[in-house]
Amino acid sequence: MTLPSQREVAGQKPDVAGARQWAGLAMLALPTLLLAMDVTVLYLAVPRLAADLRPSGEQMLWITDIYGFMIAGFLVTMGTLGDRIGRRRLLMWGAGAFGLASVAAAYAPSAEALIAARALLGIAGATLMPSTLALISNMFRDARQRGAAIGIWAASMSGGVALGPVVGGAMLESFGWGAAFLIAVPVMALLLAGGPLLLPEYRDATAGRPDLVSVALSLVAMLTIVYGVKLLSHGGDPIVSGGIVLAGLAAAVVFWRRQRGLAAPVLDVTLVRNRALTGALLILLLGLAATAGTYLFVTRFLQGVEGLSPLTAGLWLVPSSVAMILTSLAAPILVRRLPERVVVAGSLAVSAAGFLLLALLDQAAGLPLLIAGIVVVYLGQGPIMALGTDLVVGSAPPEKAGSAAALSETSTELGLALGVAVLGSAGAAVYRQAVPAGLPPEVASSVRDSIEAAVTAVAHLPPARAEAVIAPAREAFTAGLNLVAGIGAVVALALAVLALVTLRRAEPAPPEPATSSMD
Repeated sequence: MTLPSQREVAGQKPDVAGARQWAGLAMLALPTLLLAMDVTVLYLAVPRLAADLRPSGEQMLWITDIYGFMIAGFLVTMGTLGDRIGRRRLLMWGAGAFGLASVAAAYAPSAEALIAARALLGIAGATLMPSTLALISNMFRDARQRGAAIGIWAASMSGGVALGPVVGGAMLESFGWGAAFLIAVPVMALLLAGGPLLLPEYRDATAGRPDLVSVALSLVAMLTIVYGVKLLSHGGDPIVSGGIVLAGLAAAVVFWRRQRGLAAPVLDVTLVRNRALTGALLILLLGLAATAGTYLFVTRFLQGVEGLSPLTAGLWLVPSSVAMILTSLAAPILVRRLPERVVVAGSLAVSAAGFLLLALLDQAAGLPLLIAGIVVVYLGQGPIMALGTDLVVGSAPPEKAGSAAALSETSTELGLALGVAVLGSAGAAVYRQAVPAGLPPEVASSVRDSIEAAVTAVAHLPPARAEAVIAPAREAFTAGLNLVAGIGAVVALALAVLALVTLRRAEPAPPEPATSSMD
């Protein structure tokens, strides 16, 4: 005879979440909010970093993208580790490590030290991301509640994007670029205090020990592929760059084949047999790559071309983030009336329209067209984040929630990182080619390096001479933004077709034994 649970005695369905689960969701929103803020604040801090640490163009790209590479590289490992030792425990460890690494980044004395600190932040961040999504999957077993919870999770990410420019811009103007990282300290302290009280612990009783060879292979594959692409975009030798990319692809193949033969793989490759899950992963990967690369150029345009302060630039970016928050929350409601694939495809078409507006931007149109374009892009991004993530996490059994969450977050973070690296490098190449010859020798090298370096270099020149140098640099940067946004429009339209073909949800596999506790 099976005894009824307390919820069944009270007349509730066993899968329906209660007040504690919803309170726990609010706690899980904290690291999500913070990690989103961290990205946007850093983009605004780029001009201050360039003036203070004077990094080269390549170093600046590594400062912005090493964080995402390390997150993506370790997410699979951390997802499996959370399944084994407990998802709440991993979350708490990650929160403490992230706070300490943030302090190290805030007081980094050189570009090299900041790159190292950002790498440590990425490893710590990799413990946070899969833990939050896996716990949401475990806490909200009812499909409708889980969809609403993930919608709120996605909205908190959008909220971080919105708050980052405003809060970060104010702190940057008052305290310098180090404030971009110190924001994390009080947030992580609150999570460490409240997490054990509100979050349950879950672990997979059958999870094995992580395979260190697989961890190394995943890192080698990711970092070499991206580095090869970056090197080629910076004008490196095509044979050398291509060889590096091929070496990374070879490591990825070995990693994939190794997982199929392990009793306890770092990545459960059987999950990708689900067509809806695989389609959602591709949409998250490529869709966010296009958005991240474009967003990087939009933030730099606001400061380098329009000449706005970090705070003012942040305020102009708030409408786009609000648009994403609203559509993230609306997505679970829309799918009650329309198929998920239709909602996702329609959202991608909306984003494509926004990218097209940005591809047509010129300095005469200026700020109004720029803001209109990024708002439309983000209107389409909300449902993609909420529904794409729910399709991935909801397609896996509860005991594989960590692996599924790791897959989702790997696609997300790798997409963000690749967008910054690949599209950032492509736009930078257009900028360098478009900068005219005949610049004053004392500033020519700096102007060709980046728009931020150009602004810094002409600061000491007489106004008329400075304007003669910076005006063509601004036009060149706008051309780079046009290219990146045009690529984004093509990618979004292609993904809309993919969504219609692949996004048909399948039932998850039967669950295996797992343990959970509310302690």
